[in-house]
Amino acid sequence: MMSSTNMYGVVLWTDTAEKKAVIWCEDHGNLAFYSGTDQSAVEGVSLDAGDLIQFDMNEESNLRRARNPQLVGQSHFPEIAQRLRPEATSHRAMPQSAATNVISMDAFAERRRVAV
Repeated sequence: MMSSTNMYGVVLWTDTAEKKAVIWCEDHGNLAFYSGTDQSAVEGVSLDAGDLIQFDMNEESNLRRARNPQLVGQSHFPEIAQRLRPEATSHRAMPQSAATNVISMDAFAERRRVAV
């Protein structure tokens, strides 16, 4: 069974030649994958790492697919991929509270509620 959800996320990686992207979702669940072969609202606009997007997410088994991505903020989190790498959160660099390494998307969720 397939479920569909509207979601915000941040682009972690892109391949502009293949029109593909990997997206970190606002719910901090599994990553979502986008393939430019699907129709989208950003036809002709390239997504870059760090861009904040809104998209429709379809989930089948353990695979999330992003569809119809819409650019919300260009280069909103430009260093996000580097911040999520294991060496960036080594034990020496770990803050006292493990919760401080979570990047909150609450502000975007609030904008989403206000816009509706």
